[in-house]
Amino acid sequence: MTKYALITGGARGIGASISRELASLGYCVLINYKSSQQRAEELKKEIEENGGSAELLPFDVSNVEEVDNAIERWEDSHPSEYISVLVNNAGIRNDTLMVFMNNEQWDDVISANLNGPFYVTRRLLKRMMTKRWGRIVNMSSLSGLKGLPGQVNYSASKAALIGLTKSLAQEVAPRKVTVNAVAPGFIDSDMTAALPKDELVKMVPAGRFGKPEEVAALVAFLVSDSAAYITGQVISINGGLF
Repeated sequence: MTKYALITGGARGIGASISRELASLGYCVLINYKSSQQRAEELKKEIEENGGSAELLPFDVSNVEEVDNAIERWEDSHPSEYISVLVNNAGIRNDTLMVFMNNEQWDDVISANLNGPFYVTRRLLKRMMTKRWGRIVNMSSLSGLKGLPGQVNYSASKAALIGLTKSLAQEVAPRKVTVNAVAPGFIDSDMTAALPKDELVKMVPAGRFGKPEEVAALVAFLVSDSAAYITGQVISINGGLF
């Protein structure tokens, strides 16, 4: 039976590395994207050329109708199968000091980073519980653990995602569904491309930014059978930066 894993924001950066990693483990990866169609198609081709399996599943995670419609179409075309692994990776930043932050900057970040995981997870959860096996990994952030200036909206969304993780883990544990959060620090990706890397790297005890592949390896472990007793946890991957 084919195993399916949905990675939201799975066409770029950390998401793309997670897609590659899970494909290498035998999952048919469902690469979700909102606007990165070309990169998603290129990634799908790359995975298939390396012997893996991938499908494209475009939708905006912050739009509940798009989420429901896309997943319903997928389920209708795969009536005997279900998505057993979900990685809520899609997210955005829109940084500014709170005193200058407008409503749209707040709402957009909360919608993508918090509402999105709620909409997608809720839609997939029933089948995971019915099948009595599922893995959910929510991509939080160092910013959600310690807060970072200029990121009140982002920090709030990622901290709330940790609360969601801990609560949901307790609800679904009896059905053998685990829910964990990963909290990356500074990782080389699209999300950090505009940051002052030379200055920030001085804060990291390991002396470097992390690699997307390192985050992907952690996610791969959390969705494995070996991690069946790990749930409700927040695992930092930050080179010692706290």
